[in-house]
This record gives sequence, structure tokens and C-alpha cells, in this order.
Amino acid sequence: DSLKKSGKGKGEDESGDIIQKKLKEEGYSSERIIISDEDEEIRKELSKSSKNPEIDALITTGGTGITSRDRTVDVVKELFEKELPGFGELMRSESYEEVGKAAFLSRTTAGIVDKKPIFCLPGSPNSVRNGMKIIIPELAHTVKHARE
Repeated sequence: DSLKKSGKGKGEDESGDIIQKKLKEEGYSSERIIISDEDEEIRKELSKSSKNPEIDALITTGGTGITSRDRTVDVVKELFEKELPGFGELMRSESYEEVGKAAFLSRTTAGIVDKKPIFCLPGSPNSVRNGMKIIIPELAHTVKHARE
């Protein structure tokens, strides 16, 4: 299986490291791409990746907050064929245990694009760890059903 991870921003990407480590531990291969906060670049890369037959799922980090720079969720939702609202709900529920009411500031989501699941995780390493605990056990099942 092959997964693509698109992290936003430049420089160190601890969250991307966590994703790749967790995927590798479970026997998945992954490819990392770091892209800017620009809508068109996000759209172009995710569209290209979702059409690649060697990629089974996509995981993004960053861009899930409420600042003007947080554009990933807005762009990804335009591409969704189906949204998986339960993923974001579960992430916010987990986050509430750690950060309290501020959990509502996250727009974390998931959905299906070109018959592939795409998961939009926050950029913080701790949120990514929590997200991967949710994604990994259900990843193969989600990929299978997205293809049907």
C-alpha cells in the first residue's frame, strides 16, 4: 500500500515524521510532499495525488484551524465526493480531553476523493499522534470501502 502525506509549510516537519513512522510501523509505505498554504497548490497536488493509482489514501497536516492561512480544509472539501464527518467529530472529542473547549477551533475532517480516503489532521505533533491512533486501525477498511 502507498500513502501520500502533504504537509504545509517549510522547514522541519515533526508531524510528517510522526505520520511516516506510524505508517511504517504498520507496514505501509508513504511519500511526503511539503506544499505551501496557497489554495491552487493544495488543490493541484491533492488532485494529482488522488488520481495516482499507486496511492491508496492521503493524509495532510496543517491548515485545519481558523486563521486566514488555514486553507487546507476549505480546498479539500471542494474535492470531496463524500465527507466522513465522524472522523473530525472523533478527533475533536479526543482533543477535548486534552485542551478542553478550545477543541472546537479545529476543523479536522476526512472524506473521499477519487475513491480514496483523505484525512486532514492538524499540524501539531500531539494532534497527529492522536489522529494516527484513529486512522491506522481503520485505514485498510476505509480504503476498501472507498473503492466500492
